[in-house]
Amino acid sequence: MTFRRPPSTRPPLDSDGLERLALAYVSRFATSRARLRDYLCRKLDERGWAGGEGENGAEAAATLVERFAGLGYVDDRTLAEARARSLARKGYGARRLAGALTALGIAGEDAETARRQAEDGAWEAALRFAERRHIGPFAPSVPDDAARRRAFAAMMRAGHSFDCTKRILESAPGDVPTWDD
Repeated sequence: MTFRRPPSTRPPLDSDGLERLALAYVSRFATSRARLRDYLCRKLDERGWAGGEGENGAEAAATLVERFAGLGYVDDRTLAEARARSLARKGYGARRLAGALTALGIAGEDAETARRQAEDGAWEAALRFAERRHIGPFAPSVPDDAARRRAFAAMMRAGHSFDCTKRILESAPGDVPTWDD
């Protein structure tokens, strides 16, 4: 037995309805311009467009997104920097950040500061990740080969560079390395 959502009985969207949806969305979520535009286009696909003659729903959504960006409701650069700080606190690396920014639709100049931030703090983030996962210098004992392979894979999935990962995994338990060593 499959359950299907009944067709929407809600009226098609006009400019005011689209703006109300956008305001509700940005008030609930930290979002990027691309994500807001995708959300509005999805709602237009679901409900249709009842705007004035000569108006296109997708164009109205794009105009609304740019207006919200101009008002500061949506700020891709600030969102990218916040995501970089959040991932660094959790111990994730620059490659993981790049994936997150791509998923948010943030690129170019808006993402550059966040990328630079992640690259500058790469060693500290790698150590933080190793500490959280009890690997390398934070392991309770010298790991066997299988545990080393799992730790290597975990650090690579977390977005750390090969050099950082190798230095951390080569460290003896209790001997926390510095990048300058």
